[in-house]
Amino acid sequence: MKFFIDDLPVLFPYPRIYPGTLDAGGHCVLEMPSGTGKTVSLLSLIVAYQQHYPEHRKLVYCSRTMSEIEKALAELKALMAFRAKELGHAEEFRALGLTSRKNLCLHPEVKREKKGTVVDARCRSLTAGFVKEKKEKGEDVELCIYHENLSLKEPHNLIPPGVYTFDGLLKYGEQEKTCPYFTARRMMPHLNVIIYSYHYLLDPKIAERVSKELSKECIVVFDEAHNIDNVCIESLSLDITEESLRRATRGATNLEKKITEMKATDAEKLTNEYQKLVEGLQEIDDGRQEDSFMANPVLPDDLLREAVPGNIRRAEHFVAFLKRFVEYLKTRMKVLHVVSETPASFLQHLKDLTFIERKPLRFCAERLTSLVRTLELTNVEDYLPLQDVATFATLVATYEKGFLLILEPFESDTATVPNPILHFTCLDASIAIKPVFDRFHSVVITSGTISPLEMYPKMLQFNTVVQESYSMTLARRSFLPLIVTRGSDQVHISSRFEIRNDPSVVRNYGNLVIEFSKITPDGMVVFFPSYLYMESIISMWQGMGILDEVWKYKLILVETPDSQETSLALETYRTACCNGRGAVMLCVARGKVSEGIDFDHQYGRAVLCIGVPFQYTESRILKARLEFLRETYRIRENDFLSFDAMRHAAQCLGRVLRGKDDYGIMVLADKRFTRKRTQLPQWIREAILESETNMSTDMTVAAAKKFLRTMAQPVEGGGKDGISSWSYEDLRKHQKKVEAGEGRIYEGDGIGIEGTGEVGENDDEYSVSDEEAYLAMDIS
Repeated sequence: MKFFIDDLPVLFPYPRIYPGTLDAGGHCVLEMPSGTGKTVSLLSLIVAYQQHYPEHRKLVYCSRTMSEIEKALAELKALMAFRAKELGHAEEFRALGLTSRKNLCLHPEVKREKKGTVVDARCRSLTAGFVKEKKEKGEDVELCIYHENLSLKEPHNLIPPGVYTFDGLLKYGEQEKTCPYFTARRMMPHLNVIIYSYHYLLDPKIAERVSKELSKECIVVFDEAHNIDNVCIESLSLDITEESLRRATRGATNLEKKITEMKATDAEKLTNEYQKLVEGLQEIDDGRQEDSFMANPVLPDDLLREAVPGNIRRAEHFVAFLKRFVEYLKTRMKVLHVVSETPASFLQHLKDLTFIERKPLRFCAERLTSLVRTLELTNVEDYLPLQDVATFATLVATYEKGFLLILEPFESDTATVPNPILHFTCLDASIAIKPVFDRFHSVVITSGTISPLEMYPKMLQFNTVVQESYSMTLARRSFLPLIVTRGSDQVHISSRFEIRNDPSVVRNYGNLVIEFSKITPDGMVVFFPSYLYMESIISMWQGMGILDEVWKYKLILVETPDSQETSLALETYRTACCNGRGAVMLCVARGKVSEGIDFDHQYGRAVLCIGVPFQYTESRILKARLEFLRETYRIRENDFLSFDAMRHAAQCLGRVLRGKDDYGIMVLADKRFTRKRTQLPQWIREAILESETNMSTDMTVAAAKKFLRTMAQPVEGGGKDGISSWSYEDLRKHQKKVEAGEGRIYEGDGIGIEGTGEVGENDDEYSVSDEEAYLAMDIS
């Protein structure tokens, strides 16, 4: 189907598109219903825009998990095949996804390693520039043939035009005997579309390595962005423990030995490094290779041009400086009560006790980068704790506002054995994302659950040209949201702290699960506010005989903090749903299952939210952030907590509706949802009838039975034509309704296709622990 938005010709294989704001040259926040073709809508529009306006040649599409990245690549591949068919020729177009070496390595020995940091370290030992130099000098060292073969090709032409999924990139690499990982890294300046994790753009430690060369004309999309503020905060926060300080000391001692060895064998390299540091870090920065050790995690460009302070220029002086700083941190760990202080207070105390000034601290991360590169170290994993200390030193000396240091003597409130931990926490999400908004022409933040829209520009400090929440066009009511406020005995149900463990409340929650396990076909998902509360409820249900009753109708499976256990539980759950046994999955809001997994069709016909998923409000880090939001952005504590809880509740609800041909029941079981329903996304909010906002258990079950009977009936004529999917004739009718002067003309081939709603893979949210952690220590 081909149509025009103003002067922009769009080839779109789906029935409806959401107009964007790319011409306006600004940023936007869009809420689009989950499972209805949101990804392909954005890709179709932006690719059409790219091809029509050649100056905007690159789309940077960021998503949260590996499965979401793979789905976006698959959608893009199908879109470009459709465009080629419609245009009669394949366009000069290249698109890739980027992920860690662990997922893209082809070396027969390296790829057998299971741990990401080990894969990265072994890769480095086979590909680093100084390893190649040794080989050229005749030394007996091994090089990776896949990496070496890349140098035989032109840098801009490492792959033919096309869209490559991860599997496709691996197959091409195997065929050509070239490295898929370095192919993706080196092709980034020449690609039309790059799809990767948030961290490659938001985490400054990683963005400096991977995304430095992206131009300001790029169009940036953050998909599934309901938690983007948390990703920003995590990228600039770190924790330091006594164990990590001990390992940092060992790393510093090892560096001293390496420096002594190099002085004896190749003192010229250390002398050259010293001269460059006198001239300024920009000199080194401009000469970095694609896989260097973490440089400039947070330093502004003007600081990079400064000469490194004299007291840390010489390698041995710098290591002594780091050791002194580590020893100071060890003394600070000896506390019996909680200490909370600002970066300025910390720096003053540090100066009073050790005479360490602020300026050399600001250069610590970059100085360590330079040193490890000069020493030609390959096993950088040994130095990661020392790198954390250097990063902390740089951050604490760079920022005065938006950060807080919290030193806790115990790992948790219930612990009795001291295990101190230093939280260096970022309170201001806008710090990490500000460079993105400042640098790029258009940034789109989108998700299916991003209400209220105005909260995001406030928290992230940016101006929008468009803020829109779109409703869902359906041929019939295919999802049923219900708010349960009381049990059949008329006792109010809630996860509010004062009554959450009351036996009558727990029993009513149990009866709700029992009743729905009786009537729900196949799969059913139950979400709790926290692991602690879920364990408490399960224990009480066991004593009340509720689990035994549920077991008669469904298999019971439980999400745990262990990802492997949860993966096995999900696999068993899917098997039970497919073979007719049916299953109940007990999960946690904010857990892996609530955001990374889709329960489409038989995998999820009902979802129950047991209580409102508020954060643990006694967390000192959360309290500090709430105070910061109130004082800085005038966001009240209750407003933020309520917003945060409802976006996660909505995310849980959205798990069971993954397309227009899917259906499911959404149950919000807490009396507080009655007044908080206005904070739900528009597409859910519009589907809630007033009569369904204050129901008892028996009323809810009756409504659910009626809904399921209705959904079991076939719809005459398919039911979707002209409503949730448009044919060419439907588009012609719509054209006649468009007001004169809008200039929108539609022409097409009569194809109307609805959103995909594919099953999501079982996958963790992309972790910083593997590829990102290594990139922070990567020193080619």
